[in-house]
Amino acid sequence: MPESSNKRIVKNTILLYVRMLFLVLISLYTSRIVLQTLGVEDFGINNVVGGVISFLGFLTGSLAGASSRFITFALGKGDMDNVKRIFGNIVSIHVLFALIVLILGETIGLWFVTTQLNIPEGRETAAFWVYQFSIFTAMGSFISMPYNAAIIAHERMSAFAYLTIGDAVLKLAAVFLLMIFPYDKLILYALFILCIQFFDFIVYILYCSRKFKETRLFRPKIDKSLFKEIFYYAGWTMNGNLAVFGYTQGLNILLNIFFNPAVNAARGIAVQVQNIVNNFSVNFQTAVNPQLTKSYAQEDYKRMHQLLVASSKFSVFLMIFICLPLALEIDLVLKWWLGEYPPHTSNFLRLILITSILFCLANPIITSVHATGKLKKFQIIEGCMLLMIVPIAYLLLKFFSIPPESVFIVHICIELCTQYARIHIVLPMIRMDIKMYIQEVIKPIGKVIIISPIVPVLLYNYIPQNTLTFFIVGVVCVISVTSGIYILGCTEKERNLVMNKLTAKLRK
Repeated sequence: MPESSNKRIVKNTILLYVRMLFLVLISLYTSRIVLQTLGVEDFGINNVVGGVISFLGFLTGSLAGASSRFITFALGKGDMDNVKRIFGNIVSIHVLFALIVLILGETIGLWFVTTQLNIPEGRETAAFWVYQFSIFTAMGSFISMPYNAAIIAHERMSAFAYLTIGDAVLKLAAVFLLMIFPYDKLILYALFILCIQFFDFIVYILYCSRKFKETRLFRPKIDKSLFKEIFYYAGWTMNGNLAVFGYTQGLNILLNIFFNPAVNAARGIAVQVQNIVNNFSVNFQTAVNPQLTKSYAQEDYKRMHQLLVASSKFSVFLMIFICLPLALEIDLVLKWWLGEYPPHTSNFLRLILITSILFCLANPIITSVHATGKLKKFQIIEGCMLLMIVPIAYLLLKFFSIPPESVFIVHICIELCTQYARIHIVLPMIRMDIKMYIQEVIKPIGKVIIISPIVPVLLYNYIPQNTLTFFIVGVVCVISVTSGIYILGCTEKERNLVMNKLTAKLRK
């Protein structure tokens, strides 16, 4: 069983990395064209206005997590009748909450956009229509979440890869259409994104209906006991998701209030690069996460602990491998990619990459506690700690006139404290020794993070910056990080495994 599961993880990881390669190439080009077509000001408006309705995503994110957990857990138990019952209830609940998003968006959200945001004069109408389209885009995304969760729970990563690549291609095509139509490009772009979202929704339904019995036509029905169980689970994750959207869209709104749309554009570019970089670890963790939940459902704690250690350690190593050269050479990368880019973009991106590394460490623990379903204590403590990011950042901006980069430093500091709390809450729940986690995860990662950057950073600071040195620094980063991971980050068993694989390849 573990061997076949491991093979499935490897196969799904490879598929997701192929998907990522296509998405990275498409996303990099799309971002460049969108910035050039919309301009810095409209790009910033789209980022902050669309972010307001995204803030309501703490509702959608909570139920998305519940969908994934309940479907995957039921599949792990092998109870297909229960899977069908769960899926039907989850779809009904998502439709209900999509209507709640519409109501909140057209009342509180609309008031905030029209009265509180810093919108340049003459762009108020465009901002209004971007917001309206964003509401219905969010609703379409919300209702399609159970189908997306079903694909991942069944570990059909090839379908997931094709569907997301198709979505990216359509968004690239939408950017080129902007150049053809003689209409307000900001409004038109938001409309195109809405159309793509509903097209994706239809494709998800058709695919799932053909492949998975539990997703085929059913009569919408809410089982009161199951609804209560799902809502209880989602209700506690809502606190954590509110915190997540608080420090993403909340910080974005703070930057708009205290600075201007150009700063929002800088953050938007940094976040787009972050999303691309995150794919390197998210793909691996997406392949592992269903096995984590299924191992808990089968009470195979030893396997669960092994997956948790591997997912935490190697996803962080992968992020260090990508983030170190990118952080050092980001100015040159942005110049090649975008040409002109807003001030603060480089510093924002360096700080956001640090939060990405911390997220890699946090995600396997979060997946583990979701597998248990025992969320009350975890979500109260984690959510309350993360919710402090925005008020602390606000007070510093209000009374100390700090630069915009400081809000991300606040985020990093609180995230470190929160990770300490996660470890001490979750590991006892899954019967994992904290000392074992520190020994097998924290210490190897700490050694690699401290030692690997030394030579590349010294080289970067003592040689002139040009195209040739860009490649020299990149090569040195690869050698330094690879050596650090192999010598300091891997156990003797892992090093022997690597050497045996290499020896076998060389003999062929």
